[in-house]
Amino acid sequence: MLEVDKNTFEAEVLQASGKVVVDFYGDGCVPCAALMPHVHGFAETYGDKLKFCALNTTKARRLAIGQKILGLPVIAVYENGAMIDSCVKDDATPENVEAMIKRHI
Repeated sequence: MLEVDKNTFEAEVLQASGKVVVDFYGDGCVPCAALMPHVHGFAETYGDKLKFCALNTTKARRLAIGQKILGLPVIAVYENGAMIDSCVKDDATPENVEAMIKRHI
């Protein structure tokens, strides 16, 4: 799982070839913290098929807003620089996130 920030997000996610799963989380976000071990597990399971990154939106608010991330947690799939799928807030359960990942393998 690659930790990205406002300086590396464009190169690692928006300019990446293939699909990239991004875990948008924030400091003090309890649902984010609960979901994170599952996402790291998915990164281990599916990391040979998809790239996995995490972005702490607390340190990159403008970037998050620019990506239309207005609530947390958000797990999103990017392809060719565009968000093509996401699980947001209450829908961001481990089961839903894994189903979304499987749709893009």
